[in-house]
Amino acid sequence: MDKFPLKGSREAAAEGNSYITAYQTVMKKSNGHTIGAGDSDHPLAPHSKLSSYAAATTSLTAATDDEDMIDITPRSSPGELIGGPSSSYHRETATESDTERDYAPNQRTMHHHHQHQHVPTHSAFGDPMDGALSFYGSSDVQDDIPGIGQYEDFHTIDWQRDIARDRMRHRYIVKKRQDSLWDLIKGSIDAGSGWLCVLLVGIAAGCVAGMVDIGASWMSDLKHGICPAAFWFNREQCCYPAKQSVFEEGNCSTWKTWPEIFGLSRTGTGPYIISYIWYILWALLFASLSASLVRMFAPYACGSGIPEIKTILSGFIIRGYLGKWTLLIKSVGLMLSVSAGLTLGKEGPMVHIASCIGNIFSHLFPKYGRNEAKKREILSAASAAGVSVAFGAPIGGVLFSLEEVSYYFPLKTLWRSFFCALIAAFVLRSLTPFGNEHSVLFFVEYNKPWIFFELIPFVFLGIMGGAIGTFFIKANLWWCRYRKFSKLGQYPVSEVLFVTLVTGIICYPNPFTRMNMNELIFLLVSKCSPGDMTNPLCDYKRMNISTSTGFVEVTEPGPRVYSSIWLLVLTFVLKLALTIFTFGIKVPSGLFIPSLLLGAIMGRIVGIGVEQFAYSYPNIWFFTGECADSNLITPGLYAVVGAAAVLGGVTRMTVSLVVIMFELTGGVRYIVPLMAAAMASKWVGDALGRQGIYDAHIALNGYPFLDSKEEFAHTTLAADVMQPKRNETLNVITQDSMTVDDVENLLKETEHNGYPVVVSRENQYLVGFVLRRDLNLAIGNAKRLIEGINSNSIVLFTSTQPTQNLGPQPLKLKKILDMAPITVTDQTPMETVVDMFRKLGLRQTLVTHNGRLLGVITKKDVLRHVKQMDNEDPNTVLFN
Repeated sequence: MDKFPLKGSREAAAEGNSYITAYQTVMKKSNGHTIGAGDSDHPLAPHSKLSSYAAATTSLTAATDDEDMIDITPRSSPGELIGGPSSSYHRETATESDTERDYAPNQRTMHHHHQHQHVPTHSAFGDPMDGALSFYGSSDVQDDIPGIGQYEDFHTIDWQRDIARDRMRHRYIVKKRQDSLWDLIKGSIDAGSGWLCVLLVGIAAGCVAGMVDIGASWMSDLKHGICPAAFWFNREQCCYPAKQSVFEEGNCSTWKTWPEIFGLSRTGTGPYIISYIWYILWALLFASLSASLVRMFAPYACGSGIPEIKTILSGFIIRGYLGKWTLLIKSVGLMLSVSAGLTLGKEGPMVHIASCIGNIFSHLFPKYGRNEAKKREILSAASAAGVSVAFGAPIGGVLFSLEEVSYYFPLKTLWRSFFCALIAAFVLRSLTPFGNEHSVLFFVEYNKPWIFFELIPFVFLGIMGGAIGTFFIKANLWWCRYRKFSKLGQYPVSEVLFVTLVTGIICYPNPFTRMNMNELIFLLVSKCSPGDMTNPLCDYKRMNISTSTGFVEVTEPGPRVYSSIWLLVLTFVLKLALTIFTFGIKVPSGLFIPSLLLGAIMGRIVGIGVEQFAYSYPNIWFFTGECADSNLITPGLYAVVGAAAVLGGVTRMTVSLVVIMFELTGGVRYIVPLMAAAMASKWVGDALGRQGIYDAHIALNGYPFLDSKEEFAHTTLAADVMQPKRNETLNVITQDSMTVDDVENLLKETEHNGYPVVVSRENQYLVGFVLRRDLNLAIGNAKRLIEGINSNSIVLFTSTQPTQNLGPQPLKLKKILDMAPITVTDQTPMETVVDMFRKLGLRQTLVTHNGRLLGVITKKDVLRHVKQMDNEDPNTVLFN
């Protein structure tokens, strides 16, 4: 067949601005930010674009008849064919000197005969010798144009592009190892940089967590009193020689309450009022400091951080969210907000803090600091370290990162996460010489077996946990939405102070709500030993009764147990209400400990009931032969199971939840009850509400998170979703017929994130895709550095010169052209398109019909379409 070179004409470029159309959603602005299009899924190797549903379109041969046969295969010279009509991946390789070309017109010409260094070139970005993007060694296109390959704020990364860059860089390093000993050493350092980075992250995370734990413990006790002999001691350290209980101060003479500091006694009406006032004043001081620091220095330091970490790990860019100021203010603010007595925990913020540490240390290694996709491998390991230091649960931290927060989790990231979590837990354990709470947070000392009948109350606890979790999610979302769209959101510090004041006033009279939540959980899961009078839940009268098999010891609850049950019910209601209003205020706040506390209260009450039922009716058939031993029913076990149930109902975790719980308590033999409760909780929660608390907050904030766990079950086609719609015109850039002025006008008049490059406006056969940011940087760089470039210069995205060019010298921009964009046809099912966005980590995909470009589908289009199909408001998707 005859082949004609495709040449655009400058006259055609001047015929009007017909290329400016209603193509709306490649790139839009929202809330004053320039928003990028794309998705963030786990990247596959570049050859994955040859999969059954992804067609690379660098080389297209479209035929209407023999006279109109068009070949738009990229060529480096008129006689050299780079790719064939059927494949865009059979490309030649470039010499090292070829990749160092700049835009200057006097650069040396390319040499192709027997001078090629055989660098693997199965890249999604074209052949380096064609002027396409080259990503290895010193020839990185970033060295030619500063800023190329980076991303704007609130944009999504291109997983395919970043992974291809890293593989090109890796191949270059492997090839250079053979040249000299120094290159071999540099290659070895590069290969081990990932392990060294996670080692540093683990050490730093353990140190920061130790400081946060020590500071929060000391300031929490400061609300109640002080240790005059050593004011930097908390109450446990001050009373350590006396082995005093954490529940009652008793006769610990070294610890002084505030009334005693003022010369009064420890008990009485006057001392009670003074203690009440000092408690509230200290709480207000700590909360105001935390809120003020967050507002003035690091607004991103508020909240839990896990919804944003999930979004960032899926590929979204939020500048400053993982910066050094956020790390500092989040750490200090977390100590202050926990010490203020607010109903929040430090476990979620510890994940954010560890991720900040991971982001900071990744910049020490260019392999990770300059590559956003590789950086997310370090962030996944850091999030595992965050859970490890928060709970003292390294294995649970790895599983939490895998199950809950990470979008892309290859095997090497699994091992690095395990190593990072191990180092962090080891460092934290070595920093805390008092007690064992940081190796096992709530150690359970009982080892009694559970009986089969108990699975019924365990599953009941799971059902209740799922229902409570769903109620909490819906109530908290309602309040956060009200805060977001009302004037209340304009006064964050005032809201924090008001919540703190209310919390202090209503929590101090109840001894269970007054104490630290960690201490209360420890009381709830503890085993009652004979003669234990410090724990009011252990006020039992013990007696022996005769049965058919002999004497059995039974326990009758004393008055303190009944009064404690009513106080626990009140505590449950207060903590649930306070957590609803506290989670989301502008201080660092976590949700794990409040959820565990609510479940532990519920479980302990149910456990006491089951215990009394078993001892009141020991001869019922399902107890026959089981209750011969005394104290077989353990209420503390029910507290552990209930804690897991509510936390599972709130977060919808399953595997990682069970592992975290048995690492928290050390009760390995109770895995089956924990599994039963976790599954029941998730089933009930999913039946009552589809989203966990973190996914719900991602949707509330409009982040572009495409959940890989959900299925798309609708029968729409790509043509139904693409922009612009049929019979509308698409904004495109032609490969060789538009001037610099035309391109700049297009950039000014549209706000899209990128533009398809086509042969001409008449023959819209796809050549490639170019990003808006890269266009702006390349044109600005060329105007500054290259003589002869002006507004009338032709912009070329081809490697061939125009046959007749009487004007100024052309601007060659093929370096920044993605010559292998992912494409689909207009008849592709949206189920396949959504799967592509999840599995390939796409920013956008181009839609074609018989080889001609029709439109673009972006991440925002996909998210809005999913919401529309689910009868939800599509306008809640704010970012691309």
